[in-house]
Amino acid sequence: MIPLMAKTGNYQVANVNVRNLPDEVHRAIRIQAALHGRSTEAEIRDILERAARPEGRVKLGSFL
Repeated sequence: MIPLMAKTGNYQVANVNVRNLPDEVHRAIRIQAALHGRSTEAEIRDILERAARPEGRVKLGSFL
């Protein structure tokens, strides 16, 4: 669910609200964030960015 678009600088960013996340998942992400020296929010943002841009993904123009 993406309820809002917020304007930050010259680009828009989405705000995502995740409901019913199991406590053990939240705890694991908090621990992972601490190990990486960043906030839980930054850790979740990194996880989502990596999931949206997998390394093995074929990019447009690769077949040209």
